[in-house]
Amino acid sequence: MTPLAIMDLDMEGWSEKCSGSPRGKEEAPEMTEEKQQAQLPPQSGGKIVIVEDEEPLRRAYGRMLETAGFTAVLAASGAEAIKAIEKGGIDTVVSDINMPHMDGMDLLRAVRERDLDLPVILVTGNPTIETAARAVEYGALRYLVKPVEKSDLVETVQRAAKLHRIAHLKRDVAAYLGTEERMAGDRAGLEASLARGLDSLWMAYQPIVNPRRKQVIAYEALVRTREPSIPHPGVLFSVAERLGRVQEVGRAIRASVARTLAERRVESDIFMNLHPSDLLDEALFSPDSPISPFARQVVLEITERAALDSGADIPGRIRRLRSLGFRVAIDDLGAGYAGLSYFALLTPDVVKLDITLVRNIHQEEIKRKLVGSLTSLCKELGMLVVAEGVETAEERDTVLDLDCDLLQGFFFAKPAPPFPEASW
Repeated sequence: MTPLAIMDLDMEGWSEKCSGSPRGKEEAPEMTEEKQQAQLPPQSGGKIVIVEDEEPLRRAYGRMLETAGFTAVLAASGAEAIKAIEKGGIDTVVSDINMPHMDGMDLLRAVRERDLDLPVILVTGNPTIETAARAVEYGALRYLVKPVEKSDLVETVQRAAKLHRIAHLKRDVAAYLGTEERMAGDRAGLEASLARGLDSLWMAYQPIVNPRRKQVIAYEALVRTREPSIPHPGVLFSVAERLGRVQEVGRAIRASVARTLAERRVESDIFMNLHPSDLLDEALFSPDSPISPFARQVVLEITERAALDSGADIPGRIRRLRSLGFRVAIDDLGAGYAGLSYFALLTPDVVKLDITLVRNIHQEEIKRKLVGSLTSLCKELGMLVVAEGVETAEERDTVLDLDCDLLQGFFFAKPAPPFPEASW
């Protein structure tokens, strides 16, 4: 979680201000001579964009911050603010909410499309609980109510600028350690990341092979995106889950696979991952969905790592999918906690052994016994067994000796644009 996910909203003080007569935009905050003269120790605080369509207020906020050691960049509109932000070097944005054309909430979303870490402080003369809640949800660091005291503004901006520097340092550390994942912590940032992720979504394909015959039997379609803040599918689905948009991602994946099949006319089967919540999406069952024309070519993988909704008539939904021509696979067998419930609910045609069971299997007797027993029992039930994550010749030979039907892994081919050839 980034520092911006920690919202510093003083609800009690805010509520007290809400209970009085709200000041509209037509009333500039009254600043006494004493308040004008109150000075905090100047310091090099950074560059702050002040967004306010009323010039007297804009200049007043600028003077407050400049006397505290900040550099104020004055913007009369959201569009002007975005231009300043795109030039770089901005540490914090202070914006009025009620502005024509692009209001403060729209500006906050636009900022998140460009920078996941830049703090945004929103100011209003017409506070409401709904607006405050939306400001927090979409990632405003602070919500200030007019008239704004100089001390409040300066202290809030100082804290925001420091948090911005911490966020950058965290990114530097993560990049140095090779663990950087630029995942936003607020709703506006998450929405911006997901939108870019969906716009740049593409599918990589990895062969599923029969090494004995040196034949590619199928390909697994694996989702990818060129969005830096979504470096792997786990982050993509984590963002989608937090936003309640998992089914939208599932539809985009299925549409992408369908386009590829329509263009390339590959004869091999296609394994495609389903999130458990996709089973609740009626679009999946529509004969008019993009993937339906290719149903008899598609195996839908459902991971054992996630729980199914037992109250959603999963067996009935699986029957509907089979009536369209789809087959069903349990993915990551051995990695989850689902046990017999998955087999009972899904009645799979295929099981895919998790990579953790295959890794170094030639060196670990317990793994060999487990895989041997699982493979034997699954085949007795008429299920095809796929060993995932094969990376060495020793792993390949061992899972073949244990009678796995098909193999998949880097040893044969890495995921790539459609459709990579396998090496033997």
